Amino acid sequence: MAYYYTTPSRTFSEYLLVPGYSSKDCTPDNVLLETPLVRFKKGEKPALTMNIPLVSAVMQSVSGSDLAVALAKEGGVSFIYCSQPIEEQAAMVRKVKQTKAGFVPSDTNLHMDGTLQDVLDLKERTGHGTMAVTKDGTLNGKIVGLVTNRDYRISRMSVDTPIKDFMTPFEKLIYGKDGITLSEANDLLWDNKLNALPIIDEDQRLKYFVFRKDYDSHKDNPLELLDAKKRYFVGAGINTRDYKERIPALIEAGADILCIDSSEGFSEWQKMTIEWVREEYGDTVKIGAGNVVDREGFRFLADAGADFIKVGIGGGSICITREQKGIGRGQATSVQDVAAAREEYFEETGIYVPICSDGGIVHDYHMTLALAMGSDFIMLGRYFSRFEESPTEKVSINGSYMKEYWGEGSARARNWQRYDTGGKEGLSFVEGVDSYVPYAGSLKDNLEVSLSKVRHTMCNCGALSIRELQKNAKITLVSSTSIVEGGAHDVMVKDNNMSSEN
Repeated sequence: MAYYYTTPSRTFSEYLLVPGYSSKDCTPDNVLLETPLVRFKKGEKPALTMNIPLVSAVMQSVSGSDLAVALAKEGGVSFIYCSQPIEEQAAMVRKVKQTKAGFVPSDTNLHMDGTLQDVLDLKERTGHGTMAVTKDGTLNGKIVGLVTNRDYRISRMSVDTPIKDFMTPFEKLIYGKDGITLSEANDLLWDNKLNALPIIDEDQRLKYFVFRKDYDSHKDNPLELLDAKKRYFVGAGINTRDYKERIPALIEAGADILCIDSSEGFSEWQKMTIEWVREEYGDTVKIGAGNVVDREGFRFLADAGADFIKVGIGGGSICITREQKGIGRGQATSVQDVAAAREEYFEETGIYVPICSDGGIVHDYHMTLALAMGSDFIMLGRYFSRFEESPTEKVSINGSYMKEYWGEGSARARNWQRYDTGGKEGLSFVEGVDSYVPYAGSLKDNLEVSLSKVRHTMCNCGALSIRELQKNAKITLVSSTSIVEGGAHDVMVKDNNMSSEN
């Protein structure tokens, strides 16, 4: 007969954290949110870690290149969505890797026989104000000069003016030689009051630029997540259909980590995908899997070799899998069960496999609960979709700005591979909706507030790290009445128009 779970399936909203002892050193400034991203052996350090425990969902309406850069600046990781042609996804990954590299390959090069109109056209297309002039106009051509915004004035020059008449010629350039360290390059920038420093090889060919703005950016974003070459860290989603073609293209583009994007991960398809990665790349390519909601699912993917495992089915705000198919589990219960299995696996094998809570986050405090219950990091869709950097349109609805947000299982996304169970291609029915979410502004401003709440709550629990929180947290179930009690009640709340403190 069928197996019946004896306890209810619960959500994060049914729990609260109970305060623990806080020492004088337990202040938000001392809280470290660093967390492992991939599996590691006991006594060893993980190959990849994040500086904050947040990743963005593998979704068309969430994880584009702009959001990936914004999140990496704050210490987290975006997984560029895979429900698009391989070449387009690889291009998005490549764009992230080239946005901030310390040493940045130039993608805005001019031919020495060009005109001011070519400069204006290139600036319109790329948004870049610094452009190398090479003999043949190619990326690694012999550099003959440099054009910046200070070299021309549109109001006083004809668009037919040859570039060679107003560019800064090579003889007057200050440049670095290939092999220079980033620290040495930054010294040249500052000593000579430059905004951009070209890096030239022994044949006078342009190799890279080092930009002053990147130095400033690092000072403004001390937690930014960079690879060994000082490039922004970025992940990419894959499916279990075209992975043999998609993965090589993503790796070549520079993806730091992959994630199988699927609504349900307890399947042979995921095992086959992971096994192929190990056969082709060994441990050099890191790949997460999921989603699962119980011990069996976790154990299956851990044994298969997944580097991290996503937890959650049907808990997303735009997901209607539970409504359509009747499968899933409350997110809090899922995390608790899988976290217990993770600890058992660690004790048994000496291998720690991080878990990622995916879905079910409604309020900021749910993030802290998810971490306390055992999640190493959290995947968010709706949360990030609201920000300026998400790839969707900002629209006005009844006088308020909104952002479009749709599920990967919706008719709009038609990402049937995410819900693939081995049958014919295509969606038989939808498992997601098309919606709007309130526009919230920049990622940085909002994330600072959310993470401040997490840090303060961790201090209330007497924890200065995520691992301490998982070990020491005290969590209680709450009744429906106490949920009401937890909000404003028995008062008339002033709205913003009535308050003098706007």
